[in-house]
Amino acid sequence: MASLSGNERPDLRDLLAFYASAGVDDALLDDPVDRFAENAQRQAVAVQGSAQQSPQGAVRSEPARADRSAPPPRPAVSAAVPDEAQAAAAREIAAKAATLDELRQIMEGFEGCNLKATAKSMVFADGNPDADLMLVGEAPGRDEDFEGLPFVGRSGQLLDRILAAIGLDRTSAYVANVIPWRPPGNRAPTPHETEICRPFIERQIALVKPKVLVTLDGPPAKVLTGSPDVILRVRGTWKNHTTPDGTVIPVMPTLHPDYLLRNPAHKKLAWRDFLEVKAKLRELGSL
Repeated sequence: MASLSGNERPDLRDLLAFYASAGVDDALLDDPVDRFAENAQRQAVAVQGSAQQSPQGAVRSEPARADRSAPPPRPAVSAAVPDEAQAAAAREIAAKAATLDELRQIMEGFEGCNLKATAKSMVFADGNPDADLMLVGEAPGRDEDFEGLPFVGRSGQLLDRILAAIGLDRTSAYVANVIPWRPPGNRAPTPHETEICRPFIERQIALVKPKVLVTLDGPPAKVLTGSPDVILRVRGTWKNHTTPDGTVIPVMPTLHPDYLLRNPAHKKLAWRDFLEVKAKLRELGSL
């Protein structure tokens, strides 16, 4: 095969852009693998085997040399197909958790959500579990999956600044997500995946017992309040979340920090929402 000229070689930046658009943004192995060296080694072995072939067609066999540079094979991981049975199993085991530590252990051992097979880590929560304010997002992103904490990176920094504007921080608030595992490529979770994980966030809320909930974006608002409206319609309006024991918690739906980074003109809307949150916490004696 003729070699490609310099003008015919694909641009590395285009290749990386293709990988990023396909959701390939994490290395699958801890150490890089030189595929060119592997290919050269296979070709050398093939040439050596051909040279050792006898005139009668017999081939001398040699024990294969172990490639010490190659990483050990990754264990096979089977992804569970989301269905109602998995959601029912999640409801059953989530209800057994008497503490947040027990709930975390239950979730770490749960194999019923296919997202766990592709995520690097489970993102459980951050902040103070005794806080009166709890914030709930939809699912972790790349930074959260890497660090194992919700709302880090640029979106987390913006959220911290918003909390600071009403006199709070992560020591006086509790932060979690509806779904604890990052969807591959940051795609939107499917309805089945959301329903499988719903019992975990509902139990988490029941154990934390916050006085006020803030949902960041439309999907968590829909999960916790049942509102079908898009976030720009539902934000700024108090809703309610009812726990299994009948406790009613006021919910303020607002905009996600990632959305605010892309649409800075709408920060004023989030500011109004958090002023409402501040007033509600003060009304309840939490500020």
